[in-house]
Amino acid sequence: MTVPSATELPDERLAAGAARLAVRHAGRFSPETVRDLLADSYRRLAEPARVRTHLVVLAERLTEERLAALAHVTSDPGEGPRRVLFVCSRNAGRSQLAAALLTHRAAGRVTATSAGTEPAAETDPNVAQALAELGVDLAEVFPKPLTDEVVRAADIVITMGCGDACPVVPGRRYLDWPVADPEGAPPATVRRIRDDIDSRVTELLATLNDH
Repeated sequence: MTVPSATELPDERLAAGAARLAVRHAGRFSPETVRDLLADSYRRLAEPARVRTHLVVLAERLTEERLAALAHVTSDPGEGPRRVLFVCSRNAGRSQLAAALLTHRAAGRVTATSAGTEPAAETDPNVAQALAELGVDLAEVFPKPLTDEVVRAADIVITMGCGDACPVVPGRRYLDWPVADPEGAPPATVRRIRDDIDSRVTELLATLNDH
């Protein structure tokens, strides 16, 4: 039986993405590190058959986010904008709403990311519609698994209904937002949840601007 090498890709179509990422992060991460992370991202999205379409493209996007988080972890303290990570169970509703709204309101002053402890296959369409009503586009967004890099890179971790599965890393500021789950809710309810999260995001941004 042949044992795969540490940098063997599970899908040959990933090779082009690995090359792009390696060039983009040359001088900071080795091509082997990039390939390892890309292969891991692909497997996390593919198993157990969670993502069936655009898997290669989504694996590259997830890897880019993980590499950016790793780069932040290894950079000088205080370098770059503050990073806020929103975590819920499915990463299809609450955490997507919060990350998108913070990105929209912060206008580049804060980097907002989101992840799920048990991510869904796709973002809730009612959530996407509620954000579109505010001019926020979720076309490029997809539910992502929670990884160690994004937790360690976050200055603030905001949990939203993931219970004991939510991450705990020493040295991070933690907040818990008791926000209703929009999964399966009608559009009017999703809008109320959106507005609740938006008010919390506005308050959070005000405290970040004070520091």
